Amino acid sequence: MAKGYNKNKTQGPGNMLGQLQKLQEQMQQVQEQLAQETVSASAGGGVVQVTVTGEQVCTKVEIAPEILEDADIEMLQDLILTAFNSAVERSRQLAEERLGPLAGGIGAGLPF
Repeated sequence: MAKGYNKNKTQGPGNMLGQLQKLQEQMQQVQEQLAQETVSASAGGGVVQVTVTGEQVCTKVEIAPEILEDADIEMLQDLILTAFNSAVERSRQLAEERLGPLAGGIGAGLPF
């Protein structure tokens, strides 16, 4: 063995593979949880509300009936679009919060 060579046995290929498999399982669990979690956003003072999952799937759009008396179709479309985009952004933030710590650990312990 070369002088000064200090191989850490815990960083061998078998251990790295185990770490990657564990990380993959954790990520899958978080993704399954995100599919069940929802976030909502509203527009127009709450007359339009959109709910999406942590996977950015829209599950509900609620429109207060009174908006139909006062708004034209273009205003309603703008409110829906605003609420939808806000809900999707919140969903992305939720996913980033949940997956971020796992993604940060992908390179930990790898020799490259």
